[in-house]
Amino acid sequence: MMLDPDRLLDRRRLKRGITIWRALAIIAVVALIVVAVGRFALDGRAGGDYVARLWISGLILDDPARDEMLAEVAEDNDVRALILRINSPGGTMAGSEALYLSLRNVAAHKPVIAVMGGTAASGGYMAALAAEHIVARNSTITGSIGVILQTAEVSRMLSDLGIVTEAIKSAPLKGVPSPFEALNESGRAAAQSVVDDMYDLFLGLLIERRSMARPVAEQLADGRVYTGRQAVANGLVDEIGGEQQALAWLDSQRGVSPALPLYDLEVDETENVVERLVSSVGGAVLPRRLMLDGLLAVWHPGLGRE
Repeated sequence: MMLDPDRLLDRRRLKRGITIWRALAIIAVVALIVVAVGRFALDGRAGGDYVARLWISGLILDDPARDEMLAEVAEDNDVRALILRINSPGGTMAGSEALYLSLRNVAAHKPVIAVMGGTAASGGYMAALAAEHIVARNSTITGSIGVILQTAEVSRMLSDLGIVTEAIKSAPLKGVPSPFEALNESGRAAAQSVVDDMYDLFLGLLIERRSMARPVAEQLADGRVYTGRQAVANGLVDEIGGEQQALAWLDSQRGVSPALPLYDLEVDETENVVERLVSSVGGAVLPRRLMLDGLLAVWHPGLGRE
């Protein structure tokens, strides 16, 4: 029986279409495999247990991407432990508190150990308090436990230039402290109460995490800095050493093998081009300490730069 030429042509077209779709399906599967392998390659790991390492450097600011990443680390069963490598003079109080809470969440699921570098002061020390064991170098600068709120008053300078500023307020303490008016006693008292409240929060973390009596903690937390070995003598740090000592502690105290691979955590940066441009221009024009706003848990000299 002879087939109608039109039907024969339709069959050939159908077979050709099926062949094309099969080829596209195969290409799609191969592409997915390549992407998956590429992701593992970019991450530097291909599955299995490992020890994660987080570098905490420079000023500590509020960072939702960092906190989200740490939440994922807490739930990742492949991560056997987290090592913090801290080289920071601190930062904003809110940013330091957020980092501390994120690290404590990780510590609720797996061991967290801190290794201090050249500087781990103020908010940098607060981050270390989230760990269950703290290692420092003899020469590490740490401590500076406290909170600071700074303001500049330029009303006299403006007056000399013939500039007069006025503020219409809903209440006397609105906008206090302000660079455009002298700080009176009531304004000073209000600002001091805020600083005292945040200092009490910091002090409470020290008392809780280092198992200190309050009088001892208050004596140590007077804002001064300590060397690493002074910090060990005062119970602020557990051990002198570096990353090798941290790995040895994880092995002996938490059963985490030092043979496990060690991978760095990288925060997914989501800043857009405009934000990066503004940040870079602002950093070039103004010192970083002048760009900070609000309550600070930071050690100022050089902002920890070596």
